[in-house]
Amino acid sequence: MEDLKSLIVDVPDFPKAGVIFKDITPIVQDARAFNQVIDRMSEIARKYSPEKVAAVESRGFIFGSALARELKTGLTLIRKKGKLPRKTLTVRAPNEYAVEYFEAHLDSVQRGEKVVIVDDLIATGSSAISAIQLIRELGGQVVAFVALVELTSLQGVKKLNAAHPEVPVFSLIKV
Repeated sequence: MEDLKSLIVDVPDFPKAGVIFKDITPIVQDARAFNQVIDRMSEIARKYSPEKVAAVESRGFIFGSALARELKTGLTLIRKKGKLPRKTLTVRAPNEYAVEYFEAHLDSVQRGEKVVIVDDLIATGSSAISAIQLIRELGGQVVAFVALVELTSLQGVKKLNAAHPEVPVFSLIKV
């Protein structure tokens, strides 16, 4: 995974001044790199026998759909408020930039269903914490959380482990 780290591009002052955005687009554009990521995520997720993959908007969808296909599971979308057309469950999802809300359709996870949540990046951990809460409130059993990148300086995994110590957390690249 160390060779993948070199593909991440730092974009200063995006989406606002003082923020260094981690652009993962080069990883997705490179067939070998993208497949390496999905293979590794699949290897991790298989150990937990998931029945569903839940992907966090929006870059999490890139990995979530490929992971669900690889694992032969369904895919649940965790979206920002107002993006889903049917009845949803909503949870507060504060992040580094603002307070947002995550939603998922009420029927997107069956009671007791084993779910692996996937996202592109763990920063402060707040989005991951909210995503786990949402899946649990829908009745799902979160068996693991997998992300491509972890921003270690923000200690998001530490916060995530404190909030949900029973959920194993994996990040493929630490920066």
